[in-house]
Amino acid sequence: MKRNIIETVLGAIVLLVAGVFLLYGSSATDAGKISGYDIVAKFNEVGALQKGDDVRIGGVKIGSVESITLDPKTYRASANLSIMNDVKIPADSSARISSEGLMGGAYVAIDVGGDDDAIDRGGSIIYTQDAQNLEQLLGKFIFSMDSGNKDKAANADNGKPAATTPAPATPALPQM
Repeated sequence: MKRNIIETVLGAIVLLVAGVFLLYGSSATDAGKISGYDIVAKFNEVGALQKGDDVRIGGVKIGSVESITLDPKTYRASANLSIMNDVKIPADSSARISSEGLMGGAYVAIDVGGDDDAIDRGGSIIYTQDAQNLEQLLGKFIFSMDSGNKDKAANADNGKPAATTPAPATPALPQM
C-alpha cells in the first residue's frame, strides 16, 4: 500500500513538471494565433507548408499560416496568412515558401517591395514562388550526372569498334 502512494505521488510530480514545461514552451515560442489582418497567397506547390507555420520578413515572424486550401477554379494552393496589424506589406511584395534547413519545417518568406500602397485586409500577394522539392532537385542532379557519363561513353566509341593504331616502330640500332 505504501508503495502505491509513493508511485502516485511521483506520477503527479512528473505530470506537474511536464505541465510547467508545456506552459513555458508555448509562451517562449510565440505559439498561438496572430491577431491581425488576413491576406492570401496562391502557389502551384506548397511543399511541407502547414497550418500554423510562420510568415516572416527578413527572418522576423510577422504572422502565421491560417489555412491552406485548393482553389477549385485554378487548381492552385491558396494559403491564407494572418499578418500582425502593425505590419503593412507593400502591394508589390512577393511571397516564397522557404525551409529552415534540410530537416526543418517550412515558412512563408515575404520579400518586401517598394510600392507606397499596402495590401489591404483580404487582399492578395500577386507574386509568389513555389516551394522547392528537394527530392526532385536531387533526382535531376543525379540523372544529369548519369546521362553526362553515358554521353561521354557514346562520344568515345560512337557505336564503332575502337580503331587500333600500330605502335610506332623503333629505329634499328646501327651494327658495329
